[in-house]
Amino acid sequence: MTFFSGFFEAMRITVKLFATLRAGRFEEKTMEFPPGMTVGGVIRELDLPEKEVTLIFVNGRHADVTTALSHGDILALFPPVGGG
Repeated sequence: MTFFSGFFEAMRITVKLFATLRAGRFEEKTMEFPPGMTVGGVIRELDLPEKEVTLIFVNGRHADVTTALSHGDILALFPPVGGG
Protein backbone atom coordinates (compact mmCIF):
# COMPACT_ATOMS: atom_id res chain seq x y z
CA MET A 1 0.00 0.00 0.00
CA THR A 2 1.50 3.33 -1.01
CA PHE A 3 0.09 6.74 -0.19
CA PHE A 4 0.83 9.91 -2.12
CA SER A 5 0.20 13.65 -1.71
CA GLY A 6 2.15 14.12 1.51
CA PHE A 7 1.17 10.84 3.12
CA PHE A 8 3.46 7.90 3.79
CA GLU A 9 4.79 4.90 2.01
CA ALA A 10 4.15 1.81 4.13
CA MET A 11 6.94 -0.30 5.61
CA ARG A 12 6.81 -4.05 5.11
CA ILE A 13 7.66 -5.94 8.30
CA THR A 14 7.76 -9.73 8.68
CA VAL A 15 6.19 -10.73 11.99
CA LYS A 16 6.89 -14.16 13.50
CA LEU A 17 4.87 -15.44 16.44
CA PHE A 18 6.06 -18.30 18.63
CA ALA A 19 4.48 -20.87 20.96
CA THR A 20 1.19 -19.76 22.55
CA LEU A 21 1.19 -16.41 20.70
CA ARG A 22 0.39 -18.35 17.50
CA ALA A 23 -2.88 -19.77 18.86
CA GLY A 24 -5.65 -18.61 16.53
CA ARG A 25 -3.29 -16.25 14.71
CA PHE A 26 -0.41 -17.09 12.39
CA GLU A 27 3.18 -18.34 12.46
CA GLU A 28 4.73 -15.82 10.06
CA LYS A 29 3.21 -12.97 8.12
CA THR A 30 4.53 -9.96 6.19
CA MET A 31 2.49 -6.89 7.06
CA GLU A 32 2.48 -3.19 6.19
CA PHE A 33 2.80 -0.46 8.81
CA PRO A 34 3.32 3.31 8.70
CA PRO A 35 6.84 4.70 9.12
CA GLY A 36 7.81 5.17 12.76
CA MET A 37 5.94 2.08 13.95
CA THR A 38 7.39 0.55 17.11
CA VAL A 39 7.35 -3.01 18.37
CA GLY A 40 4.70 -1.96 20.90
CA GLY A 41 2.54 -0.58 18.09
CA VAL A 42 2.71 -3.91 16.25
CA ILE A 43 1.81 -5.79 19.43
CA ARG A 44 -1.25 -3.52 19.86
CA GLU A 45 -2.20 -3.88 16.15
CA LEU A 46 -2.16 -7.67 16.57
CA ASP A 47 -4.27 -7.36 19.73
CA LEU A 48 -1.68 -9.31 21.75
CA PRO A 49 -1.70 -8.74 25.51
CA GLU A 50 1.60 -6.90 26.02
CA LYS A 51 2.31 -8.80 29.26
CA GLU A 52 2.25 -12.06 27.26
CA VAL A 53 5.09 -10.89 24.99
CA THR A 54 8.24 -11.25 27.08
CA LEU A 55 10.99 -11.85 24.54
CA ILE A 56 11.40 -9.66 21.45
CA PHE A 57 13.92 -9.86 18.62
CA VAL A 58 14.30 -7.54 15.63
CA ASN A 59 16.55 -8.97 12.93
CA GLY A 60 17.91 -11.49 15.44
CA ARG A 61 18.84 -8.89 18.05
CA HIS A 62 17.16 -8.37 21.41
CA ALA A 63 14.69 -5.46 21.37
CA ASP A 64 11.87 -4.01 23.49
CA VAL A 65 8.46 -2.43 22.93
CA THR A 66 10.00 1.01 22.30
CA THR A 67 12.21 -0.20 19.41
CA ALA A 68 11.38 1.61 16.16
CA LEU A 69 11.01 -0.65 13.15
CA SER A 70 12.31 -0.13 9.62
CA HIS A 71 11.20 -1.40 6.23
CA GLY A 72 12.27 -5.03 5.78
CA ASP A 73 12.72 -5.82 9.48
CA ILE A 74 11.91 -9.25 10.88
CA LEU A 75 10.12 -9.06 14.23
CA ALA A 76 9.98 -12.19 16.39
CA LEU A 77 7.69 -12.28 19.43
CA PHE A 78 7.83 -14.93 22.18
CA PRO A 79 5.65 -15.57 25.26
CA PRO A 80 7.16 -16.35 28.66
CA VAL A 81 9.37 -19.41 28.42
CA GLY A 82 9.44 -21.88 31.27
CA GLY A 83 11.84 -24.63 31.93
CA GLY A 84 13.71 -26.29 34.60
